[in-house]
Amino acid sequence: MMRFTKMHGLGNDFIVVTADTWPQEAPELARRLCDRRFGVGADGLVFLLPSRAGDVRMRILNADGSEAEQCGNAVRCVAKYYYERISGAKKEIIVETGAGLQSVRLETDGSQVESICVDMGRPILEADRVPVALEGERVVAHPVKIGEESFRFTAVSMGNPHAVIFVDDAAAFPVETWGPRLETHPLFPNKTNVEFVTVHSPRELEMRVWERGVGPTLACGTGACASLVAAVLNGTADRRARVRLKGGDLEIEWREGDDRVYMTGPARTVFEGEWNEGSG
Repeated sequence: MMRFTKMHGLGNDFIVVTADTWPQEAPELARRLCDRRFGVGADGLVFLLPSRAGDVRMRILNADGSEAEQCGNAVRCVAKYYYERISGAKKEIIVETGAGLQSVRLETDGSQVESICVDMGRPILEADRVPVALEGERVVAHPVKIGEESFRFTAVSMGNPHAVIFVDDAAAFPVETWGPRLETHPLFPNKTNVEFVTVHSPRELEMRVWERGVGPTLACGTGACASLVAAVLNGTADRRARVRLKGGDLEIEWREGDDRVYMTGPARTVFEGEWNEGSG
């Protein structure tokens, strides 16, 4: 039996497991547990592991078994879990991720976490570091063609790669048609997350997302951060704005002083359970 907790950040849902070591069968386990018909059902499987550099280490696997470097919604879930189940009182914690260390500040009501602010770090904009198979320091509004359709994307890494595309109506955009084709385009050697964004005002963006290794999800924290950065680079948004996602809203700020991006939003616990390894 393996105990787990089902959590979500604005509908981007995860199976959270604590472990002393990283299991070798983790990719296959993620595929089985995340299956929405034959498993628990989730966008990803998150392991909480001991950390020498921070308070807790997070490793996350997508539903297809691939490992993600970073996930903003999962970081918020991990921080909530750590406060409510492990630390009991620590309102500022350090989460170690595949993209580095992240500082997290918690707003609480007694023993419950109500809101989480995550320092998501400095955005990576150099093409070779995102990575994008293009030369130059920044990739802003660069054309990409798929069949007869052309888009313009802005490349941002928040520890994981993003291609941000501005559209007239994100809510009605056919994400499932173009998301997978852009994710695997040769321009993106490590594949990419794809955000389709409408700028309603300098302080309000609306975003839909195709997540690498998952598909369409209700929210993407790193995608919301990348979308604001891309909008600022394109001159259409202020450095602080609300990003409206299908599962809810995130407050994103790209500060001039330290060049870091801060994400504020909720996380929720859904239920707890046990997984019988022999039943899959």
